[in-house]
Amino acid sequence: MWLFDKDLWSEIFASLGKNMFRTFLTMLGVIIAMVILVLLLGGSNGMSNGFNKIFAGTASNSLFVWSQRTSEPYKGFERGRRIQFKLEDAGILKEQIEEIEVLAPRIELGSHRGVVTVYRNGRTSGSAVYGDYPNIDDIMKKKLVEGRFLNENDMADSKKVCVIGEETYKLLFDKEENAIGKDVRINGVFFNIVGIYKPNQNINIDGENSVYIPFSTFQKAFGSGDRMGWMAISVQPDTQVTIVESKIKQLLKNKYDINPIDERAIGSFDLSEVFNNISAFTGVLKGVSFFVGILTLLAGVIAISNILLITVKERTKEIGVRRALGATPKVVKRQIVLESIMITVFAGFIGFAIAVGILAAVNGMIGEDSDIPFYNLMVSIPQFIISFVLMVGLSVLIGLIPANRAVRIKPIEALREE
Repeated sequence: MWLFDKDLWSEIFASLGKNMFRTFLTMLGVIIAMVILVLLLGGSNGMSNGFNKIFAGTASNSLFVWSQRTSEPYKGFERGRRIQFKLEDAGILKEQIEEIEVLAPRIELGSHRGVVTVYRNGRTSGSAVYGDYPNIDDIMKKKLVEGRFLNENDMADSKKVCVIGEETYKLLFDKEENAIGKDVRINGVFFNIVGIYKPNQNINIDGENSVYIPFSTFQKAFGSGDRMGWMAISVQPDTQVTIVESKIKQLLKNKYDINPIDERAIGSFDLSEVFNNISAFTGVLKGVSFFVGILTLLAGVIAISNILLITVKERTKEIGVRRALGATPKVVKRQIVLESIMITVFAGFIGFAIAVGILAAVNGMIGEDSDIPFYNLMVSIPQFIISFVLMVGLSVLIGLIPANRAVRIKPIEALREE
């Protein structure tokens, strides 16, 4: 097979080695182009990974629904009427809207984002106190440092237990003091600590200094009855959250006699919209990065074609002798194209190695717990394969230009060349 022809490769290496400095300068354009391509792809991948890290533990297909005041009169009710959700609403929505996967009723002590004083041995912490069902952890996962999260037994028995955040722990306990099993006092009621969680520093809907107790315990301890503050909801995969959101609002408006055109009575926040917008942005960024990188690589490969055209001109007599001795146009063209491929591929691998080294160094500087929205800056295997195939394809196409120039040289005229 011609690809394993020893003489062919000897001629290629001899040709490229005649002017090493010029060959290096030719490769330099491809090296720089490959470095730029890999850095652009690695940076866009890092941003995508960073946003995924931010959303880690939070269901991306989720929404939050809460009650507000009406802005339109309806059925004899004046505008400004305060809507108060009931616990039964959660069951109605779960029963009638099959697209809902998880629905977690929630309630907060005091006003929304209000601060409640938590006591322990003369020390205090201003914290947000939430009454929750255990399934809230399926929507907003808590990173537990110690202990456990709320469970079904806590709910069924209305246990006076709580899960506190790291900030609450630091304010109420000495450093490295064991908090599990200890009591804290909230509005005169004692709760036993069963877990300590680490807040998500990026997506932190509940704030950094919160306390979670079972919903059933909250009802009895603080007399909330059947009131429900709001609902955290995740929908079935491949389901549009906006459709489920519309169904939820329609059901609740019918139940509470709210004007169908009233957009203020029921508040909502679609987290999936944020996630989808970010995903679309990072997808476009990856596409633009790849496009710019390929154009840069094309510019580098074109430089190789120009150098090979000069090389063909300098080797006119050599090519004429080879043609006179019986070398076919196909053989001459093959050698020129292989030279183009050799320079491009070798330079491409050098550029790839340099870029990967830079990305690895940047990853090391960023670290695991950085707040910078970049994480694991690296190119994927499919991206590398596509880039490599395109690089080889470009080198073949560009190499055909000097190769065709070489085969058009007539042996008689070439032998007369001085």
